[in-house]
Amino acid sequence: MRAVIQRVDGASVSVDGDEVGRIEGPGLLILVGVTHSDTEATARRLAQKAYDLRIFDGALAQQDGSGERAKEMSASDLGLPVLVVSQFTLYADTRKGRRPTWDAAAPGPVAEPLVDVVAAELRARGAHVATGRFGADMRVALVNDGPVTIIIDVD
Repeated sequence: MRAVIQRVDGASVSVDGDEVGRIEGPGLLILVGVTHSDTEATARRLAQKAYDLRIFDGALAQQDGSGERAKEMSASDLGLPVLVVSQFTLYADTRKGRRPTWDAAAPGPVAEPLVDVVAAELRARGAHVATGRFGADMRVALVNDGPVTIIIDVD
């Protein structure tokens, strides 16, 4: 399973001009790609890893007045929202020619339930989770904070 994780200051996804998912303020946008060998366990590990990445400034947390330098914190530490969007194109193969192939991407009936597991695991961890619409032509809008963009692969 592959994900592109972006630290954002707000993000939304629309389908046919209708907004289907939105997060406000600091949070994560997670673009999720599924390959043939992925399982529910893989999806849960990806959700946990993404939500626990220490990529936020601890200044977002309540200050304790100690004057100490803020620590790096995760979205999990701060209880931040997440927007999860499926993206089969993360498994594009561009090694030959100019036209990508999608052979490594799992088909919809395999991928959709696993993207749902990612969202469910994040919710189980206490995150407010918004999602895109699987298989739709989506428009994703975001304000990348930093910018911070991280690619992770989970087996």
